Amino acid sequence: MRTEREPRIAPRMQRAIEELKGLVRQHYPDATFRVTRSPEDPRVIDLMATVDVPDSDAVMDVVVDRVMELQIEEELPIHVIPIRPRERVLALVQERRQARPQTGASVPPTHA
Repeated sequence: MRTEREPRIAPRMQRAIEELKGLVRQHYPDATFRVTRSPEDPRVIDLMATVDVPDSDAVMDVVVDRVMELQIEEELPIHVIPIRPRERVLALVQERRQARPQTGASVPPTHA
């Protein structure tokens, strides 16, 4: 079994990560976080925030202004990526399946 470690991060970036975590936790105290390097660009840090909310855009609303400041004014390549917990995603999928209208009885396949 492989243990995932957080990437080595410069102190300035680490402070930005902790600040963003704090902003999210102010609104979502149960949030959990994972820090990774972007697969597209290893210079970019992705802060994955797992938050149990119906709409992950609400999480971005909390941090978007500060993320933009960090990216533009402080030139820190960081992104916050909100993720719903697995249980929330499965519940949403189930709700959508149940809400789908029934299209009628299925016709059994014919054999040639």
